[in-house]
Amino acid sequence: MNLISIQSHVVYGHVGNAAAVFPLQRLGHEVWPIHTVQFSNHTGYGGWTGRVFDAATIGELVEGIAARGVLDRCDGVVSGYMGSADIGEAILAAVARVRAANPAARYCCDPVIGDVGRGVFVRPGIPEFMRERAVPQADVITPNQFELELLSGRTGATLRDALAAVEAVHALGPRAILVTSLHTEETPPDAIDLVASDAGGRYRLRTPKLPIAAHGAGDAIAALFFVHHLATGSAAEALERAASSVFGLLRRTAEAGAREILLVAAQNELVAPSRTFRAEPV
Repeated sequence: MNLISIQSHVVYGHVGNAAAVFPLQRLGHEVWPIHTVQFSNHTGYGGWTGRVFDAATIGELVEGIAARGVLDRCDGVVSGYMGSADIGEAILAAVARVRAANPAARYCCDPVIGDVGRGVFVRPGIPEFMRERAVPQADVITPNQFELELLSGRTGATLRDALAAVEAVHALGPRAILVTSLHTEETPPDAIDLVASDAGGRYRLRTPKLPIAAHGAGDAIAALFFVHHLATGSAAEALERAASSVFGLLRRTAEAGAREILLVAAQNELVAPSRTFRAEPV
């Protein structure tokens, strides 16, 4: 498959495109990355260098790709953190351009807004843009629990509540949803639940909680779930493959005591996870 990934990028470490592109390539897919920013490292370090690109740059790069006559061979677009509504509109324009060339192309939006414990950490206007503009145009979305609750206007205190929130977000437009981390009253304290949903059903997958909080894991699992869903048409299978791979990456990273995901050193987890988890219908 050929995919356009429009995300931030770092020189050192693995977040944004630096977390999403290589996994897709390792699985044998062509990726045409468009960077919304290029920083020396992720901002969690407290200091960084680099620059933010404006919305016009995204349009120019898409135009350049279109001039090569290849947009009709693009199977999908994936986007992550949007620094501004202008960037968001440029991403949606890129999606429209790809769909005009290939109506079968799909769009995966990782609706980055905030997280449990941190609250909203994006600029004012971005949560509204995600709910009103980006999510309705997406075929696949990959929110965390905080983002699911914000987009749906519902809480996810129980699994039943979370599934109701998923249904509410489906009503906005997306056909497939992956909730990348879920802690409900039924979730054991030493575990993390993931939930995936599409026309084929609703599924939960549970993994052990690892002693690590690595940046970029959400970017990687969004890209992996998207490409596996494109390939299989099954939320359950996409969930199993993506979650098993990312668990393996994080386990190796935790064992090494590394701050950055060992994306290259543990790359075999992408194609042959050392531990496979199964999704159960819920």
